[in-house]
Amino acid sequence: MSTGDLLNIEPLELKFPFELKKQISCSLQLSNKTDNYVAFKVKTTNPKKYCVRPNTGIVLPRSTCDVIVTMQAQKEAPSDMQCKDKFLLQSVKVNDGTIAKDINAEMFNKEAGHVVEECKLRVVYVSPPQPPSPVAEGSEEGSSPRGSVSENGNANGAEFVNATRALADRLDVQDKSSEAKALISRLTEEKNNAIQQNSKLRQELELLRREGSKNHGGGVSFLFVIIVGLVGIILGYLMKRT
Repeated sequence: MSTGDLLNIEPLELKFPFELKKQISCSLQLSNKTDNYVAFKVKTTNPKKYCVRPNTGIVLPRSTCDVIVTMQAQKEAPSDMQCKDKFLLQSVKVNDGTIAKDINAEMFNKEAGHVVEECKLRVVYVSPPQPPSPVAEGSEEGSSPRGSVSENGNANGAEFVNATRALADRLDVQDKSSEAKALISRLTEEKNNAIQQNSKLRQELELLRREGSKNHGGGVSFLFVIIVGLVGIILGYLMKRT
């Protein structure tokens, strides 16, 4: 920062992140340390290479003003990345109420008796920041990026296999559940049919028993026992299947 009596100037080095075929800008901040109006003017040793906005202006008392310096796109880079360009910022007290369009070269003429402060500014080229490698960011400390990619690939493959197995087991369970439901439904239907047949046979046997008792006395009792035994065997077989 400049320690002049009129203006504080920051920074004292114009740093440009140099890139070929690209306009690059940096800024200066001028701070008026006085209670007076201060006029400033910016000069450069290479006016065709740089654009300064504003190159002249007024800084009001106890206020600040920003100056933007733009370097035109360059077709080639210096071999040593060194720049010999320089800037000169001149400042002088002016009457209160002075505006930018009132500024003229005579105001900065020392021979005319004006007290002119001057500050020289250097130009510095810096290398543009390199984007970080996404693989390096993802790798853990102490392990190589290639190893991390391989481990991640194996982990993803294991997760896929586990998910596939879980889905297959779920489908298998669903298939088995459907088969079990179908079997239970079929057995229930057979059981109901057997119960209906049993009820019907009981009714018919009861009818035969009554008719036999009337016609033949006790002669039908043996036939009744045989039929009842057959019915019991059928029911037992059906009950075992359910």
